[in-house]
Amino acid sequence: MAKKPFQFKQFSIYQDRCAMKVGTDGVLLGAWASLERQPFSVLDIGAGTGLLSLMMAQRSAAGLIDAIEIDDNAYEQCTENFEASAWNDRLFCYHAGFDEFVDEIDDKYDLIISNPPFYSEAVTSGSMQRDVARNNFSLPFDELIKGVAKLLDPKGAFNVVIPYKEEANFRETASKYKLFPSRITHVKGNVDAETKRSLLEFTFSKLPNCVKDELVIEHARHEYTADYVQLTKDFYLKM
Repeated sequence: MAKKPFQFKQFSIYQDRCAMKVGTDGVLLGAWASLERQPFSVLDIGAGTGLLSLMMAQRSAAGLIDAIEIDDNAYEQCTENFEASAWNDRLFCYHAGFDEFVDEIDDKYDLIISNPPFYSEAVTSGSMQRDVARNNFSLPFDELIKGVAKLLDPKGAFNVVIPYKEEANFRETASKYKLFPSRITHVKGNVDAETKRSLLEFTFSKLPNCVKDELVIEHARHEYTADYVQLTKDFYLKM
């Protein structure tokens, strides 16, 4: 019997066969990514459940939304989530590793988005599938950025969510591939907490001023800030 899906306002995510479940990071990135450039083609790297692609389909008029997922179970579930959505004619998931995808695809994408595996230290949860999904040895940041630089349209944008402690290293690596930050949002759980995540947008244009701000998620437990509600209200049922 299929487990209950995670229900959003306009789509459902079945995730019982995915190592990485729906989480705050993915929802934040999918809601935060700028669509000002009105992208026609979108690429979601390491799609997992397909959450980011579905959010892009809901938010944009992009005619082509491609996703890549290497894990067998996650790929199958992502495809099923796509097919069950209202936008199934615009969504497609490739069952491939990022390296082989980069080698074979000649197209350029207007928008690339990724919630990549980011634990650089060895993490063991007792589930090999989950460990591979969480550890960046399965997709090192350097490999991710190098591939993005090849696949991104010259006028396109790359959006990613990573741990704050990895930001300086990530930005330094991106600069080697001529990708420069245009927007940065630092995310905190509450006002007294340490900065936990960085939402980053990169382009090939080195802008004189990168737009920087901060997002605080909660005032207190389950008491969300106005900024967080405003960002996620089109998706979460509770908002």
